[in-house]
Amino acid sequence: YLHNPRPAYPPFSLRLREEGRVVLRVLVSRVGSAQRVLIARSSGYPRLDRSAQETVKGWRFVPAQRGDEATDAWVLVPINFSLRGEA
Repeated sequence: YLHNPRPAYPPFSLRLREEGRVVLRVLVSRVGSAQRVLIARSSGYPRLDRSAQETVKGWRFVPAQRGDEATDAWVLVPINFSLRGEA
């Protein structure tokens, strides 16, 4: 996924000690941008899901190749929110 920023831990989720794993289904364009970002599996916490979804919309990817040509492709992107290591 290149060197993309981690999603921010929503402050209210930190206070409520919410943790989980979001799996996003991302349509990566032939130029490496996220054209669509859908939730394939929720963390169970809408705040965490939204943070992951909004962050990944701005990520850059290495596009899929079909032969020598870049092409659009769907990928699954797991995002973990864990309180270990968080302030």
